[in-house]
Amino acid sequence: MYPGNFVATTPDKAAIIRPATGESLTYRELDERSIRFAKYLRSLGLERGDHMALISNNDLRVMEVYWAALRSGLYITVVNRHLTPAEAAYIVDDCGAKALVVSTQAAEAVDLAPEAYPKVEHRVAFGGTLPGFEDYEEAMARFDASPLDDQPRGQDMLYSSGTTGRPKGIKPKLPDGRVQDIPDPYTAVFAPMYGFDDSTVYLCPAPLYHAAPLRFCGTIQSVGGTVILMDRFDAEEALALIERYSVTASQWVPTMFVRMLKLPEETRAKYDVSSMKVAIHAAAPCPPEVKRAMIEWWGPVINEYYASTEGAGATFIDSEQALARPGSVGHDGVLGIVHICDEQGRELPTGGIGTVWWERDERPFEYHNDPVKTEQATHPEHPTWTTSGDIGYLDEDRYLYLTDRAAFTIISGGVNIYPQESENVLTLHPKVFDVAVIGVPNEEMGEEVKALVQLVDGVEPSPELEQELLDYVRARVSHFKAPRSIDFSDDLPRTPTGKLVKHKLRARYTAAVPS
Repeated sequence: MYPGNFVATTPDKAAIIRPATGESLTYRELDERSIRFAKYLRSLGLERGDHMALISNNDLRVMEVYWAALRSGLYITVVNRHLTPAEAAYIVDDCGAKALVVSTQAAEAVDLAPEAYPKVEHRVAFGGTLPGFEDYEEAMARFDASPLDDQPRGQDMLYSSGTTGRPKGIKPKLPDGRVQDIPDPYTAVFAPMYGFDDSTVYLCPAPLYHAAPLRFCGTIQSVGGTVILMDRFDAEEALALIERYSVTASQWVPTMFVRMLKLPEETRAKYDVSSMKVAIHAAAPCPPEVKRAMIEWWGPVINEYYASTEGAGATFIDSEQALARPGSVGHDGVLGIVHICDEQGRELPTGGIGTVWWERDERPFEYHNDPVKTEQATHPEHPTWTTSGDIGYLDEDRYLYLTDRAAFTIISGGVNIYPQESENVLTLHPKVFDVAVIGVPNEEMGEEVKALVQLVDGVEPSPELEQELLDYVRARVSHFKAPRSIDFSDDLPRTPTGKLVKHKLRARYTAAVPS
């Protein structure tokens, strides 16, 4: 249920290891340090239902703060450390955090002005000193590690990645009960589905401010396993860590698969990945060819789930099902029932492409401080149906296929074009390192399809290469869906979890068009 449950049985077992620094925390250390920090938070007057925020790199202390909040009945908001100080301050202010904890390694995202964060009453820093911030170790040292009398279960309150605009706070209901007695909803679903238990060794290659890595690490520590925490993703280093620690479980985004597949064959062959029992991917749709290549390499351990930070619902698909139904993200019914609806909210027949809505017993979330967005994400006729804005369709056996995000849909000459299809094709071209397909203004058609391509090292852009890539994609998708032109870019803005920040790309073109 939580790390404290394992102190009596495996106190000296590693709960988390950070290979980059050689640091680790045992279950006893994680439990005691999170107790101390929980007592500190309570001494500040924070109570059940209050909010706190955390800005950090991938550091062991993230999980200490996380568990201190969860065993205190608090909402904890972990903020993207790559945001600007103004962007991070917006989230800290919007979530209503009374306490702010930061790592000095993430100080570039922190506004150090005394007047910053007007709602924050207490500031704490670890990994060094920051002006105006109390020292984390000194704060904890004032409290002992004796058990807490009352431990109401808290919850994370995370923000959307902001790939389509300003991040939105996703506020779940606080669970009723004690942290030691009831599991969080992610452990309840994912642990039995993927066989997580105290023998699990889980590799986390992604940043902890993102929902899936944070929650998966929490899940592994809830069942007594060990987390291997990478500072940042590196394709070869990930393979080396799988071999070194005999990793049994991992969680990825498709971009990471692509990076590993593009390693030289001799590099890939150097590392033994046979310990892997389950390799889970999510966050973005995976091109079927990429998934097939990973299954051929790692075996039938590749599993996908489709969900969102909102927690509206989830589908799941294993390797065998994925090979039989290329492109599907899984069958509904495990967590929520899928409905595909048109723009008026009318349910579409099998095969019809529309907005993906999730039916639950009750609405599972609301957007913090934004009733308008909450209403927009709630079906007009079914108050327990919600959506995160994805577009897709169901086949005759109720397997779900995603075509794109609603916000990324290109409308050219009145026809909806989903750029993901062309992106999936171009991703696999040997000269392409990264790709984004977007709609740009066109006076006659409204929008036209354009690809932005980052080339692999050593390949130079040229008109001949542009034509080669255009011909490549047009041979594999309908011409009206394919890009009409390609611009070469040195860098495409992605979140560290692999999501393209398309509104920034589109702004490069729309800003130049007079209104």
